[in-house]
Amino acid sequence: MFKNKLSMLLLTLALVLLVGLVSFGRSEVPKAGAASDYQELQLFTDVLTIVKRSYVEEVPVKDLVYGAIEGMLASLDPHSSFMSPEIYKEMKVDTRGEFGGLGIEISLRDNLLTIVAPIEDTPASRAGLQAGDQILKIEDQYTKDMEIMEAVQLMRGAPGTKITITIMRSSFEKPQAFILEREVIKVQSVKSKTLDQGFGYVRLVQFQERSSEDLAKALDKLREDNGGSLQGLVLDLRNNPGGLLDQAVDIADQFLSEGLIVYTKGREADAQMKFSAKRSGTEPDYPMVVLINGGSASASEIVAGALQDHGRAVIMGVQSFGKGSVQTIIPLSDDSGLRLTTAKYYTPNGTSIQARGIVPDIEVLQSEIKEVQDIDHFREKDLKNHFDTEGKGENSTKKDAGHVDEEVRKDFQLMRALDLLKGWRIFQGIKAA
Repeated sequence: MFKNKLSMLLLTLALVLLVGLVSFGRSEVPKAGAASDYQELQLFTDVLTIVKRSYVEEVPVKDLVYGAIEGMLASLDPHSSFMSPEIYKEMKVDTRGEFGGLGIEISLRDNLLTIVAPIEDTPASRAGLQAGDQILKIEDQYTKDMEIMEAVQLMRGAPGTKITITIMRSSFEKPQAFILEREVIKVQSVKSKTLDQGFGYVRLVQFQERSSEDLAKALDKLREDNGGSLQGLVLDLRNNPGGLLDQAVDIADQFLSEGLIVYTKGREADAQMKFSAKRSGTEPDYPMVVLINGGSASASEIVAGALQDHGRAVIMGVQSFGKGSVQTIIPLSDDSGLRLTTAKYYTPNGTSIQARGIVPDIEVLQSEIKEVQDIDHFREKDLKNHFDTEGKGENSTKKDAGHVDEEVRKDFQLMRALDLLKGWRIFQGIKAA
């Protein structure tokens, strides 16, 4: 009798899952092998019955079912997972850009909990956590075999409370403990400023619900601050862990007037998608440099790959993270949800970046800049009886000097991007002459 009830429970669970799949847009439930699949469920029913009857302590059936689903999703790939109602609710908050926690995007790399990127101006970034750091412990719990969502749940908490996480980094001789204070994370997804007269800078921190709108406003403001037009733009995608696919498409579309942006391939018809650029609303064709690094993932790689394949921008920095898969969020009947990998995406030229990343056109490693005074040389003006300078005109190359702020000067990759844009403008001026 009990076994029959459990069988009915599992059948109901299977139907719930199928309903969730249908709600994603599938027109019908696959029939091939269905009878065999339900026969395989008998094994699960048997195990559930044994655990329910013989385990040393009584466990609610819901907990057993949730555990089974978590294990099933975890066996697929690092990005598929089951979300309890609490975590599913938090996930929906994340995409709106405000949540409580530390401000890091994490993933599983070689079965190790790894930081994809710390979000700018959060407890994680201020503490000095870096992309590629391995999280060995959260408080007193070791993360070996820990699922991503479990780790997220442990690191989330009330603002003002402290948490200790133990980090291993390639440059560390031994793991180091970092004490962080949780706070409400309010992520400003787009930041912008003028680097030098005519040259704009936009940093995309994350791809959120309003990122494309915020980018358009930032570009309008940059034009306004630079006499109505831009001579060049640096788009900074470093340490941007990604976000919403539609925002990545819309942002790439702002710089492309036509052609494919990204396409996806999956098993179901709904996973076969193509996204193309529209002519309306396209930015002027000013020179662009896109900065990427190992913390640039997912949606960041879609934008960088599209602009690279179309020759719209020079990609500079170091190889990106290499997350070339698409996750679909599927709500379930009890307000829990599935994060399921349903497709892989490809750049316009048909390149999959899965586990490979975007390879920059110009590789520039991040370095520390130290200014060295030129004290070993004297110049013509230092010679006795030298001729005075004729005329009062300034050297044309001096016009750009002194405008770049100190923060930009310390960022080696950003300075190289600005140098490239300035060099292109100078070269164009020589050609025109």
